[in-house]
Amino acid sequence: MKKISVDMDGVIANVYNQFMSMHKEEFGTEISPQDLEGKFETEVFPEALKYVNSKGFFRNAPLIEGCQNVLERLNDRYKVFIVSAAMEFPNSLAEKHDWLREHFPFILWQQIVFCGSKEIINADIMIDDHFKNLNSFSGDTTLLFTQPHNILTDPGKHTRVNTWEEIANILLT
Repeated sequence: MKKISVDMDGVIANVYNQFMSMHKEEFGTEISPQDLEGKFETEVFPEALKYVNSKGFFRNAPLIEGCQNVLERLNDRYKVFIVSAAMEFPNSLAEKHDWLREHFPFILWQQIVFCGSKEIINADIMIDDHFKNLNSFSGDTTLLFTQPHNILTDPGKHTRVNTWEEIANILLT
């Protein structure tokens, strides 16, 4: 059975929404996804590091549309692993775990990988929104999930996907 590595932040958890709403709450100004195009969060949100270290940031992130249904279907056909470079923000571990348990009860604890570098991940397919993870991946298939920070960049050897429905069309047909 093929193995799939699925990133959390920016692929199943809408952390951009978290940044935008926390920024609006703190500064009273709205930042749109278009304002983020081609930029990382820390370039747009002056308090980004404070936000990611705030209680509830990861626990309360909304879902990326369509991910629950498609992941459940993928989980029936592949060995799915949720892989997060969570060690960058060690305080996020419990929040991410609780978030996954709530939204993806079909994902067992053995399918959750919190790590530092994703270079160690051994799977056949990787779905991620960061080139640094996809470029070092040694598996067969890489799907670049579109997020504002990567939208202006040519996906190169990776297949760009904009929605979970596109992922279903690639991996479930």
